[in-house]
This record gives sequence, C-alpha cells and structure tokens, in this order.
Amino acid sequence: MKQGLQPSRANLSRWAPASMPSSGLLVVVGLVVACLVTATVVVNVSHLTREQYARLQQLERERDQLQTEWGQLLLEESAWSSPARIERLAIERLEMRLPHVNEVEVIRP
Repeated sequence: MKQGLQPSRANLSRWAPASMPSSGLLVVVGLVVACLVTATVVVNVSHLTREQYARLQQLERERDQLQTEWGQLLLEESAWSSPARIERLAIERLEMRLPHVNEVEVIRP
C-alpha cells in the first residue's frame, strides 16, 4: 500500500477528542452561559417592569376618578347642608318658625 492512503498516527491523534477541555474553552462556555442567563433575567425584569407600570397607570386613573367623585360629594354636601336649605325645610316639613321676641326666655346660670 501506498503511504499517502494509510492514515498516519499523527493524523489520527489530531482528530481524536481531547480528554480535558482547555481552560480557554471553559471560559468561553462560561461566558456564553452567563450571557444567556443575563439575557433571560433582563427579559424577565423588563416584563415585570411593564406589568408594574401598567398597574401604576391603572391605579392613577382610579385615583383621579376617586378625586373627581370626592369633589362632587363635597359640592353635594355643601348644597344639602346650606343654612338656607335647612331653614326652608324646617319651615316646610317640620312647621317650625322663629320665636317672637316676647316668647324668648333668657336663662342665666
């Protein structure tokens, strides 16, 4: 047989897998794994941030609605408790009246 057709031992050892990976390969694999983990964490944190921001906007809308309702309730309260309205209702519904001067008695302690 010809020498060029037979595989030499030097060629076989060149293609055989190394029993221990080199430290450079371990560093590269470690960096790739670290990049993948970091990318996954960044995606997760971005998702959580978007969820929390949407919740914040929802709560701000609710706060604005409640403040509007509170303002309307304050206006309604002031309308219902106005002295003129109370006096009118006392006269109409309860048939109350202001006493005459001679009906007033002053009690001293």
